Amino acid sequence: MLGRTASSLYWMSRYMERAENIARLVDVGYRVSLTPGLSESDRDQWKSTLQAAGVTNDFFAGHDTADLTAIRDYMLFDEDNPSSVLHCLAAARTNARAVRTAITTEMWEALNATWLNYSQIRPSRVSANDLPALLDEIKRSTAEFRGTMLNTILRDDGFSFCQLGVFNERADNTARILDVKYYVLLPRAELVGSNVDLRQWATILRAASAHRSYRHVYRDRYKASNIAEFLILRQEMPRSLAHCYYWINATLGDLEKHYGARYECHDLADSIYSELQRSDMDKVFRQGLHEFLGEFIARNNSLGQSVAQTYNFL
Repeated sequence: MLGRTASSLYWMSRYMERAENIARLVDVGYRVSLTPGLSESDRDQWKSTLQAAGVTNDFFAGHDTADLTAIRDYMLFDEDNPSSVLHCLAAARTNARAVRTAITTEMWEALNATWLNYSQIRPSRVSANDLPALLDEIKRSTAEFRGTMLNTILRDDGFSFCQLGVFNERADNTARILDVKYYVLLPRAELVGSNVDLRQWATILRAASAHRSYRHVYRDRYKASNIAEFLILRQEMPRSLAHCYYWINATLGDLEKHYGARYECHDLADSIYSELQRSDMDKVFRQGLHEFLGEFIARNNSLGQSVAQTYNFL
């Protein structure tokens, strides 16, 4: 497969996953800002959303305050923000058009319909009360695309590059959603272990569509250590870091068999996955959750760059 084609498949899937993940990250900020028992200053959680998304400097280059309207417009509709939902859907569509012969008709129709519907939304008409429904619609539409891909595309090298895009992006997002907790609680250490703290952890689970499955696994009240373990180390949880790297490793293994060669990116992915398998939450919390997540995000980004270099993305 040409490097350009592999790149388009990878980024098509990665941008669709990012659109969903940005919606999840905004949902975390919105729900945490509504947490009962917080003071007015504590309710201003939007800066934590920007920090977790890694767009703080760019945002404040054009905005004075981080309020609901500004965040909504920047994270969901700003064409100049490369992480906004609108930009992600447009970029995914552009990449899909470049490889129409490498994807199925159903995939193109699902992606194109998502873009057409979303591009018609006017930000000024999206009120605070409308925001949860809009975020749910983004998640549904992107999930429909992924379901269509899984049900229609050949399991060849093209599928492998789509999978790499999805799980590289999903691992990054799960780490960033968890990192929101660090930014939210850092100024108020006395909240740790309180009812407010537990409600915020529950919000993190809901943003990852994991609140019900958490109960099935732990059958216990919300506990910070269990929730962090669920989203980091439990491989059966489909948005956990361990689950993402299980599939990244398996997918790179498929490419190794397909092309008959093993590269540095294979070893890096294997190293990250092995460390997740060997780790436990005592070790993670001793290192510091924020420090662990920051290191993971950096290594996950390095893997993406290594895959691009190895397979000649242009």
